[in-house]
Amino acid sequence: MSTVKIVSVNTSSEKGTVKKPVDAITINHKGVVNDAHAGDWHRQVSLLGMESYRKMEAKKEGTKLDIGVFAENITTEGLILHETNIMDRFVNENVELEVTQIGKQCHNGCEIMKLIGDCVMPIEGIFARVIKGGDIKPGETFEYKPRVVKALVITLSDRAYKGVYEDKSGPLATKLLGQFFDSYKRHHNIENIVLPDDEKMLQETLTNAKSKKYDIIITTGGTGIGKRDITPDVVKPFFDKEIPGIMDHIRLKYGAEKPNALISRSIAGVMDETLVYVLPGSVKAVNEYLGEINLTIEHSLRMIHGVDMH
Repeated sequence: MSTVKIVSVNTSSEKGTVKKPVDAITINHKGVVNDAHAGDWHRQVSLLGMESYRKMEAKKEGTKLDIGVFAENITTEGLILHETNIMDRFVNENVELEVTQIGKQCHNGCEIMKLIGDCVMPIEGIFARVIKGGDIKPGETFEYKPRVVKALVITLSDRAYKGVYEDKSGPLATKLLGQFFDSYKRHHNIENIVLPDDEKMLQETLTNAKSKKYDIIITTGGTGIGKRDITPDVVKPFFDKEIPGIMDHIRLKYGAEKPNALISRSIAGVMDETLVYVLPGSVKAVNEYLGEINLTIEHSLRMIHGVDMH
């Protein structure tokens, strides 16, 4: 965690105009009270760092910019705000804000662009929704709390469980998932477990995982049509919603060249607020499947947590 100083709090009665510093602001479930940008949407409160102000002033030598000129509600210091991530939080004893958007599209006729000829907000400003409302004023601080994505990789294999051979599909899934999180600069924690193809043990593991509120669960193995292939049959009753398109796409993509891929019974779905993906057990399949699944994970996480911007 990092401590972020609140340098200024600012409001305006109209959108597209500069905001004026005030002594304090009150934040409620819609945003800053009496501010034009408050409402039932994902961009209730805007933040911009003094670091961005200094960058803009350096581009225009001799220029001194007034705080609030970029129309942010809260001006901070001590953290490069646009390097945070969606679902990260800013918290103090009165207020809790959750990041919902990094940057924005500047609208036509923006007074700020007319006034200074450039605007850093579309690239370096961040936006948040209110988790907890209250009063804040300059001189106070936020604690920056990055959202740590929790994932569980479960390998289903009688032989790997007995130590007959080394599990390679689970570690590969962990590696690929970790690389994906790193590409988004997301903090993450990935756990691994190896189970036999046992219905009761998998049910118990999923029940325990549900209580621990993982963000993502990936299973490998047990998706075929053999007698011991029970993974989709056990997992599917845990779904609140199924996501058929992902696995249908993957089967068709790779089945066009290798018809055996069409036999896979892989499934995907949502269990409470957890994304669950049931993959085949081969290393090749894990690589192929996660290559497609990873393209959807970030958007899926946002949708599950109500941060979908569309």
